[in-house]
Amino acid sequence: FIDLSPLKKLTIQTIATLIMVFGAHIVLRDLGTLGNNGEILALGFLAIPFTIFATVGVVNAVNMSDGLDGLAGTLSLVTLVGFMVATKMFGNGEDSRHLAIIVAALIGFLLFNFRVPGRKSAVVFLGDSGSMFLGFALAWFAIKFSQGESRIFSPSAALWFLVVPLFDAVAMTTRRILNRKPPFGADREHLHHIFLLAGFTVSETVLIMAGISVLGVSVGLAGTDYNVPEYILVSSFLVCGLLYLWMIMHSWSVMRFLRHSICRRDNSIDRRVLSDRRSHGNVVYLGSERRSGVDRRRDPRRSEDSQTVATLKESDKQSFAS
Repeated sequence: FIDLSPLKKLTIQTIATLIMVFGAHIVLRDLGTLGNNGEILALGFLAIPFTIFATVGVVNAVNMSDGLDGLAGTLSLVTLVGFMVATKMFGNGEDSRHLAIIVAALIGFLLFNFRVPGRKSAVVFLGDSGSMFLGFALAWFAIKFSQGESRIFSPSAALWFLVVPLFDAVAMTTRRILNRKPPFGADREHLHHIFLLAGFTVSETVLIMAGISVLGVSVGLAGTDYNVPEYILVSSFLVCGLLYLWMIMHSWSVMRFLRHSICRRDNSIDRRVLSDRRSHGNVVYLGSERRSGVDRRRDPRRSEDSQTVATLKESDKQSFAS
């Protein structure tokens, strides 16, 4: 009911994390064995500050991914199911009941939040409270399962369970800082927006990103099962993260690559007209919140200044690149 400022949100998230730390003793005490000598990299007095940083980061990462109907819920569902599989494979399964409760509730929610044939939009939404709860739950279990002598998987493997929200949040925050914009400001240039501009529908975009999340969870499970050294898991995660950042920084090229490499358009549509590319078929931009920029809102067929399509292309390219 009240639109809270980013500072107030961070304060409340920090308080919630401190309750987790001192109430449930869920603390990120080490980063695993990142060296070749097999010694655990303990955080010591930095344990609580690092726990706050990691938890608040995951909470906001999931919140930032809540840009399409069903996206944040589906990504969270994949991660939670991955946690359940991990508890069965590498643990005693005592936490699987708690995970099952959240998974069942999330599936029930997604039945009304996911777009299905005959329903063009969701009928219920997460909002900040819902997405932040899911992020907090993911951070809780990721820390709990990766710490202590009875850890189920390593902290390095835990990163792969959260691959899509973490990549997207870090990449977008870095991009905004490099462009001298507020790091917590909203925009419409996340990975799912790139898929939308490339011609994919909302449901297709959600399924594609869910597939990427499944791949990340699979890497985490396989790395744990085959005892892959943690420094390899971390280094591969960082390399993939840099590639993701490069893709976001060159989003215009990626969008055009997706558009031209995957045949998704009716041949009867004039490929030279950008408005046809974005409005043909299922409409994915429903309202001003789905589009940004003057050039993206302008239809060249209705333009009063008779701007050429070539000029619009160049303007749109510069707007997206900036």
